[in-house]
Amino acid sequence: MANKYNRILLKLSGESLQGSQGYGIDPVRLDEYARQIARVAADGVEVAIVIGGGNIFRGLQGATKGFDRIKGDQMGMLATTINSLALCSALEAIGQPARVLTAIGMYPIGEQYSAIRAKETLASGIVAILAGGTGNPFFTTDTGAALRAVETGADVMLKGTRIDGVYTADPEKDKSAVKFDRITYDEVLARGLRVMDLTATALCKENDMPIVVFDMDTPGNLAKVVEGLDIGTTVY
Repeated sequence: MANKYNRILLKLSGESLQGSQGYGIDPVRLDEYARQIARVAADGVEVAIVIGGGNIFRGLQGATKGFDRIKGDQMGMLATTINSLALCSALEAIGQPARVLTAIGMYPIGEQYSAIRAKETLASGIVAILAGGTGNPFFTTDTGAALRAVETGADVMLKGTRIDGVYTADPEKDKSAVKFDRITYDEVLARGLRVMDLTATALCKENDMPIVVFDMDTPGNLAKVVEGLDIGTTVY
């Protein structure tokens, strides 16, 4: 079956890497994700990835506990880099070439990001893991992912979560919540749905970057989304 997308930007949350252990990086969850990513890469899909850092440190929460907001966000950027290195290592361990590109200079931890370098990496069949958010404080990794999706010319931004799409309310708290198969950016904003932050959603809308929200924790789902199967929720 032909894939619907040739180049994707996959956004993963840092919390998702905690797996069942509830903190840090769960090796089992990391390996599951790496195998899903390697599977689609082996099928010829060009994969760029942005990972959050909430399993290690979240800048905004740090600011509420007395950290300077700018320094807190910088700590969060470093947390995303730790997660990116872990995923890179997991991919390489199963034979999938990967490269970490950082938003701010961290050589030799990773190469400094540029859109040109990221596109070259993707075109060569190497998974590009884009760390450090946007490189600036006051921006989330959702916004960083939206920006990188646009810059690298991705066909779609895939947001892998533990929930299988976008609902009218939080389905983990409200059992009457109804799932959307498709929803517009404007409706997401009007309803105040927590798909991504406002800046990220607006950036995707302005650049016609579709978003697919899906359950990444079920093995095989990433390949299904890339093939165009009707799982998750498409925001357009």
